[in-house]
Amino acid sequence: MPVTFDHTRIRVSNLEISINWYCQTCGFEVLRRTNKSPSGNQLAHLHIPGSNHKLELTYSPGYNVNVPEDLVHTCILVDDILEYCEMLEGLEMELDLWPSNWREQFRNGKNMAFITDPDGYEIEILEHA
Repeated sequence: MPVTFDHTRIRVSNLEISINWYCQTCGFEVLRRTNKSPSGNQLAHLHIPGSNHKLELTYSPGYNVNVPEDLVHTCILVDDILEYCEMLEGLEMELDLWPSNWREQFRNGKNMAFITDPDGYEIEILEHA
């Protein structure tokens, strides 16, 4: 019986802010939204065109989102990491891009960076091999 990996769910403190952040910074698009799931949550299913894996953002009224540092991260692949990080730097939003000396790191062949979403989830950025 074939098995596939469909989606990953994360809890967010503000659904609209998270949707906008993931769409602007990571190239996600909204597949569908649910204003009230059977358990009372608001859901947004996002995907990056060309990828089968989805990201489910879940907002639960009254749930306190507390993401422990360095617990988990997701990863996106980009064609040109230097160009991508320059695009991120040009966005008019608060953005935590690590390492701070990414241009120098990229020249030395270490083509990996991280950004942090509004709730503290890390997103690794790698260049296609």
